[in-house]
Amino acid sequence: QNEEWDFVLVSDIHEMGSEKEIKRKNFLEELKRKGFRIKKIEDTKLFYGIRAPQQIFWKYQCLLANPDSRQQNSRTSAQQDVPETTRIWVVHFILQNTVTSDLEKLPDLMKKKVFEAAFPLHKKEKITKILEKKWARWGVLFKEQPIDKIRDYFGEKVALYFAWLGWYTYLLIFAAVAGLATVAAGATVFSSSQVSKEICDANNTIMCPVCDQNCSFWVLSDTCTYAKVTHMIDNEATVVFAMFMAIWATVFLELWKRERATVATSWDLVGWDEDKEELALQLIHNPQHTPRWYQHSYFRSTIVLILAVLMIMVLIGIAHALVIYRAVAMALFMQSEVNLLSKHADTIAVMTGAVLHYLTIIIMTKVRRHQGPWALLPFLEKPRTFSQGENNFTVKIFIFQFFTNFSSLIYIAFFLGRINGHPGHYVRIAGHWRLEECHPSGCITDLFIQMAVIMLLKQTISNIMEYLIPWISHQLRKKKKRPKKRSMMLGEEEEAEDPCKEQWLKNYELNEVDVFSLFNEYLEIVIQYSFTTIFVAAFPLAPLLALINNVIEIHMDAIKMMRLRRRMVPRKAKDIGIWLQVLEAIGTLAVIGNGLVIAITSDFIPVQVYKYMYSPCAKQNHTSMDCSTGYINNSLSVFHIRDFEPHTKVLPEFNGVQIKEYRDYRNADDYTYTIQFWHIFAARLAFLILFEHVALCVKLIAAWYIPDVPQKVKNDILDGKHDHLCKKL
Repeated sequence: QNEEWDFVLVSDIHEMGSEKEIKRKNFLEELKRKGFRIKKIEDTKLFYGIRAPQQIFWKYQCLLANPDSRQQNSRTSAQQDVPETTRIWVVHFILQNTVTSDLEKLPDLMKKKVFEAAFPLHKKEKITKILEKKWARWGVLFKEQPIDKIRDYFGEKVALYFAWLGWYTYLLIFAAVAGLATVAAGATVFSSSQVSKEICDANNTIMCPVCDQNCSFWVLSDTCTYAKVTHMIDNEATVVFAMFMAIWATVFLELWKRERATVATSWDLVGWDEDKEELALQLIHNPQHTPRWYQHSYFRSTIVLILAVLMIMVLIGIAHALVIYRAVAMALFMQSEVNLLSKHADTIAVMTGAVLHYLTIIIMTKVRRHQGPWALLPFLEKPRTFSQGENNFTVKIFIFQFFTNFSSLIYIAFFLGRINGHPGHYVRIAGHWRLEECHPSGCITDLFIQMAVIMLLKQTISNIMEYLIPWISHQLRKKKKRPKKRSMMLGEEEEAEDPCKEQWLKNYELNEVDVFSLFNEYLEIVIQYSFTTIFVAAFPLAPLLALINNVIEIHMDAIKMMRLRRRMVPRKAKDIGIWLQVLEAIGTLAVIGNGLVIAITSDFIPVQVYKYMYSPCAKQNHTSMDCSTGYINNSLSVFHIRDFEPHTKVLPEFNGVQIKEYRDYRNADDYTYTIQFWHIFAARLAFLILFEHVALCVKLIAAWYIPDVPQKVKNDILDGKHDHLCKKL
């Protein structure tokens, strides 16, 4: 008969009497003492099937009987079987905490290579067939996920991840439609925008050179197409869209809280308490257990804070390196013999900079995945429970990834072209290379290119790798692990008919999972959520890209979990944990980020100031003409060639001409800021304060307007309590 086994331990075949073999025996003896049944199968490795005694689960049920639970009808229910997910979780906990006579636990033994792996088995049952048919295949891309079935097989934590991902993907449809509408509105003004018309007609506006050597002066109308693209992204519709996305982020979280409450109630998890669960498991495992108390050490917190700041400094340093790369690359491309390079030097520098940034993201993610830098944290923080350790880890890693992903974007959005000085007095790197400048029609296109490159690369290359690497390694493990024919061992007859053997081997060949497998999935989506909300004003297509990505991601994760990876240890959870606070923080950052993009990066404010204070409309009450007429001429300042720095080469044909233009609001005689510069500065600040306060107020109103828990759920819980008390009476 085919018995059910809870867990399988795998070990190499060690020499008789070696230290490893003795340690392995001790551990298995310890399990037998607790009443575990163990079955050994020998192949190229040793496999030990482990089955826990029933009384462990009876204790578990008695300790954690939920008085308000709907299932608790009579005394007999305590003798019912626990769900398989709970069973695996309890066995996993006991295995991880069993101590041998040498005071070693399973993780220590695995580090010393006594055991190679420990995993629960994928079962071939009705439920796996349903999951493979309705969930883990590409044919069901747009169907609803069977969340309850996922919960029955992988436990609440994984099911909640998929419920959340599905919900987020569903709500992205609205954001994607709004983003497309914004781009469509921009496309209608592609050729008709007054500002880009002026740039295209400026045949005799001569601009200062973009680099020191080899660059000649250039005519403003050369950049006609660039200006048109900029005004397609940067127009009034963008402001409305940024406001919409700030509200969308809040509504998404509020609606998710409602969805979560509904799910948690239907799974009977309302009264479930993580601390109580962990204490119960510790007591079942060791009746003499004493709880660990809450502690807080300011000294440790200070060290962690200092380390975190150092880490952020390193990441900002990397962003600086990218800035230097772009300045140097621009200078080199400009001097290049290749016509294509020298003509589009600025765009190519931005593009290659974005690709380099993507590579730093990949490298830093690899650094993050190594336990090295993080191994210190548990020693420093001494988390009380596993989930507390996980939360601390989540916050730090998120901050790390966030700075890795966004430091370069923050520079482009808020510093590019604002800290580079002016002709005759440029800010230089190492006194040699000039920092980049913004295009006369604004910096927002640079941000658009950077966001587009990173998002497209992350979603194509990273996703393909994320699926291919486990698939290839699974195929390789299959090839490596199967011996053609096992030699007859010691003349005993072949026991290949053992039905467990094939199942265990198949599970062993799958890729291993660890505690952070689900964490990595969350992190990827949360970083993507940051891209779809924080600088979305500069890249309205972000929600659409995210939507396409997520539809594929859900099924890719499902296929990975069902077919390419060993079964995850099911964990209970009634929400997505600390990630909810992380998402709320991103929501607030999104309001600040988009406010800053419109106030600082975009040309929206200078154009409005010009319209209402300096334009022909404001001065002579011409209402018939477009009020932004003359804006470009107004936004350029005059520069005398004689004031160039000595090592700027001026091509001879311009020596006679005295006056050139550059983008800034400065006086022609002493290059100090004009009054209009300060007007615009004040308007930017005023807009920023107004936008953020309005958006935050709307967020608060939305949060109040949508209750976190639906009334039906509250009423169900109330009825349950009432019925329970009536029975007691």
